[in-house]
Amino acid sequence: MAKTKNETKVDGERELTFGGVWNYAPSPEGIDHFTIPKRCELFVGGEWIKPKTGEYFATVDPATEAVLSEVALAGDKDVDAAVKAAQKAFVGWRKLSGEDRARYLFRIARILLERQREFACLETLDNGKPIKETRDVDIPLAAQHFFYHAGWADKLELLFPGQSPEPLGVVGQVIPWNFPLLMAAWKIAPALAAGNTVVLKPAETSPLTALRLCEVFQQAGLPPGVVNVITGDGKTGAALVRHPGLAKVAFTGSTEVGKEIQRAVAGRSVELTLELGGKAAHLVFEDAALDQAVEGVVRGIFFNQGHVCCAGSRLLVQESVHELFVDKLRRRMARIRVGNPMDKNTDMGAIHSAAQLARIRELVGDGQASGCELYQPKCELPKKGYWFAPSMFTGVTMSHRIAREEIFGPVLSVLTFRTPEEAVEKANNTAYGLSAGIWTDKGARILWLAERMKAGVVWNNTFNRFDAASPFGGFKESGFGREGGRQGMRGYVRLQGGLLPG
Repeated sequence: MAKTKNETKVDGERELTFGGVWNYAPSPEGIDHFTIPKRCELFVGGEWIKPKTGEYFATVDPATEAVLSEVALAGDKDVDAAVKAAQKAFVGWRKLSGEDRARYLFRIARILLERQREFACLETLDNGKPIKETRDVDIPLAAQHFFYHAGWADKLELLFPGQSPEPLGVVGQVIPWNFPLLMAAWKIAPALAAGNTVVLKPAETSPLTALRLCEVFQQAGLPPGVVNVITGDGKTGAALVRHPGLAKVAFTGSTEVGKEIQRAVAGRSVELTLELGGKAAHLVFEDAALDQAVEGVVRGIFFNQGHVCCAGSRLLVQESVHELFVDKLRRRMARIRVGNPMDKNTDMGAIHSAAQLARIRELVGDGQASGCELYQPKCELPKKGYWFAPSMFTGVTMSHRIAREEIFGPVLSVLTFRTPEEAVEKANNTAYGLSAGIWTDKGARILWLAERMKAGVVWNNTFNRFDAASPFGGFKESGFGREGGRQGMRGYVRLQGGLLPG
């Protein structure tokens, strides 16, 4: 068991030491601690400013329910100030050469990696996910997005030949609580590479790494106003989306809020990208490498406590191997380590909030009441904080709520199929269309299935693997538009005619 974090008070701030939760030695600079400000302000025009509302709200550690910091609550006037700062900065930023913009993005990526320990710990504290996920996945991938999009900044004419790509203007971006830093990088990097300026609104319950990212912008010398970060609740996000100074809105979050945003921008000359919910089907065929498939299924649903829009929450197993596969899965779930997210040996951390925990409990209760069989391995959950054991339902049909609704938690529903045709029919029998997974030894079958699956991303013999060069997005109620890759760059430029590259 690794040591947990140690805390002291320094000049009104909360100081936390890394305390041995890392597999590698302290950084060459000797940094072994960081601080969380008692109060976090808004980042507008390159400066930290107090909210005009004068109001603040608490952000807490989901694993302990301890208050980490008080965060500024931005109102309409704060949103307006941020958009105006971005409009002012746009005049100069768009005139910079792509090569110069790339230099800023490269610096941001490099600094992120230099401060990886600090960001990983802060993300784990504010979000509840295991330190090994923030350390090994979130922070490196966030840096990768800045590195990758820096490479496109001076190649837009090659990316869109003969189409005279131009930046859109000020982009309003609203990100969710499940991958706070990664989603910020996911959206900011392509916007800046294309010459736009940004007003970012992070989730109310996990704003700290987006705010800490502003320090990286300052350290990299990013011109004031190019990126502005405003914190607040749903009303803050709504004020940003409604602001007439935006040229584009990019949102990642729930389908319900996504529909509200569509209504808010209807009739306006505003570009829109929505990445919403999902209920991914994870298909396992009888010829698959079953032990590898078990690991893929575990990663697909229990990674980040199931707080993943593309989580493989519907497992479809071919009837001939159903009993064997479920037995293997039960034994593998019994080895999942749930507990202190700051322990490097933890596999599953805390549920992000009390509200999300209540949602998970409600749907699991409905599954039990509907006659589905619930399996949860024996594990002692901490008494403080928001916790839920890894869960699996068998005896599920497509009529059950747990097979239709997005639970957004560590809950797997297991169904069966006989033929590839039946697998496709069941996989597509959902209002969502974000992702899917296939496990089989036959390459021809993979191609046949992938062509027929109504999902924006189809993983083959793997799951939940991401790359900045690969486009991500969905169909139906999972949203529209793509983020990442050259397809993601298309959403941040205005083209003057001609054909898209093939």
